[in-house]
Amino acid sequence: MTEQLSLLFDRVTTTSKHLGKKSQEGRQTSKFEDVIGEMENIIQKTKILKELQRAEKMNAIGQLAASVAHEIRNPMTVVKGFLQIFKSKKELSAEEQMFVKLMIEEMNRAETIINDYLSLAKPDMENTEKVDAVVLAHKAMDLMNSYAMMSKNIELETVIEDEITVIGNRSELIQVLINILKNGIEAMKDGGTLRLKVYKKEGNGVFEIRDNGIGMTEEELARLGTAFYSLKEKGTGMGLMVCYQIIERMKGKIEVVSEKWQGTTFTITVPLDEEVE
Repeated sequence: MTEQLSLLFDRVTTTSKHLGKKSQEGRQTSKFEDVIGEMENIIQKTKILKELQRAEKMNAIGQLAASVAHEIRNPMTVVKGFLQIFKSKKELSAEEQMFVKLMIEEMNRAETIINDYLSLAKPDMENTEKVDAVVLAHKAMDLMNSYAMMSKNIELETVIEDEITVIGNRSELIQVLINILKNGIEAMKDGGTLRLKVYKKEGNGVFEIRDNGIGMTEEELARLGTAFYSLKEKGTGMGLMVCYQIIERMKGKIEVVSEKWQGTTFTITVPLDEEVE
């Protein structure tokens, strides 16, 4: 593609040198239009190629998840069950109780990761419904309230501009909101305000989540939402990747704007219910 573009510019330069001034203006304009048109084609082809590569990666991860996740989940369930039995025994010392509790917590974390893989392997595409975006936003913020209180000086703020009904999967949509809200809280290590704003824009319902945490560089932004990339110490990157997949299945999109040490804004758009609107 680069060679093709270079060749086109060489042709324009050669034409400029050999043609007279009058004929040059018309032909050069035509040549430049050809170059611009070819550049647009190259850009479009590059975008399509990237989407195809991304789809292939997602398909590979989905197949891996389908073949492995259940096999791991079964023995984990047994181990977790025995740990809960041990935890209920009165003979254990306080220290032993703490160790068992930590083991159960780690089992729960591993279970969450497996569920993320299963979400990629077997997406819930059929259960779309009318969803009250305002009720959903308040529910997500209520669920995250206690988590925010556990952190240092974090205030939650909800701004509702419109009554909105969107088309999507209710349980998956709240999963996306909770995941991104949780990430926002964890990014504000020194406290701050986490705001969820709900409004309409160009035929879509919009959930805008803004934090004033540590933010991200351009390089970090570019890799956001890809498998096995996370800015958290114990993160896998799967949670956010699943969020992107869920919103894409709902024919929506997630856009992220961030600046290092200045905070991050996630904008989630989901199609409005045309009948209600």
